Amino acid sequence: MVLLATYWNSSLGLTFGGIAGVQTYPVSARNHVLTPVSYPQVPPVGGPHFPIWQNCGFYPSPVPKEAAVHSMEHGAVWITYRTGLPAGEVAALRVLAIRESYVLVSPYPDLPAPIVASAWGRQLRLDSSADPRLDQFVREFRLGRQAPEHGRTCSGGLGTPTS
Repeated sequence: MVLLATYWNSSLGLTFGGIAGVQTYPVSARNHVLTPVSYPQVPPVGGPHFPIWQNCGFYPSPVPKEAAVHSMEHGAVWITYRTGLPAGEVAALRVLAIRESYVLVSPYPDLPAPIVASAWGRQLRLDSSADPRLDQFVREFRLGRQAPEHGRTCSGGLGTPTS
C-alpha cells in the first residue's frame, strides 16, 4: 500500500523519493538532431538532443538546451536559474556545480521559478538555492537510473565551464 501511495504521489508530482514538488514527465524520444528542438517543458527534461553533450560544470551564460538534454541523458542534473538571480544565490549554485560531478548549472531565459533543477524526466522548481530539496534532488537523480545512459561521460563535449 505504501509503495502504491508513493507511486501515486510521484506521478502527480507531489513527492518523489521523499522530495516534495518533484514533477515527473514521460520522455519517449531521445534521438540525435542537428536542429533546435521545441520542448514541452521549460527547461526541458529530456527528448531529442544534439549528438554532443554539454560539459558539466558552471556556466555564467545560457547553454544550448539540446546539448544540456544530452548531458541529462548521461545522468547529469541540470540546474537552471533566472538571469538577475542575486549574486549569493548564483555563487551557491556555482559551488554545487564544482563540488558535484554530473551537475550542470546555467542561466535559462523565462524560467517558471527562480531556480529549476532538472534530470531526465524529472523537474523541481525552487525559490532559493538554500532550499534543502535542491541537494536532495541532486543526490536522488545525479547518475540516477532514470537516465537512459547514466554513467556515460559528462566531459569531453561542448563548452568550457568556469571554475
